[in-house]
Amino acid sequence: MLVRSVPHLHYVVGPNGSPLTVADLSSPATRRWVVRRKAEVVAAAGGGLLSLTEARKRYRLTMDEYLAWYHQVSRHGVEGLKTTKLQNFRNRSNPTASQA
Repeated sequence: MLVRSVPHLHYVVGPNGSPLTVADLSSPATRRWVVRRKAEVVAAAGGGLLSLTEARKRYRLTMDEYLAWYHQVSRHGVEGLKTTKLQNFRNRSNPTASQA
């Protein structure tokens, strides 16, 4: 994720390729984590818009929760954050699990 500094404006490139600022991020009171919101938090923390600590504190995330999102985006892109896609990716990486 690329961090660019413009006078009075900090942003990173968001998951859809457009600029993402702190103002664009979901409310700290977010309870429903759709794919787009997860991807934005990963982009913000990965790009330096928020530190990992700030992101975890702001959204009350455990380290495991954040790392799971990060790894799915790293391995499979934003599609990896979809629950049904995650099941498919797991089955592909562990063929014996689908036979059990």
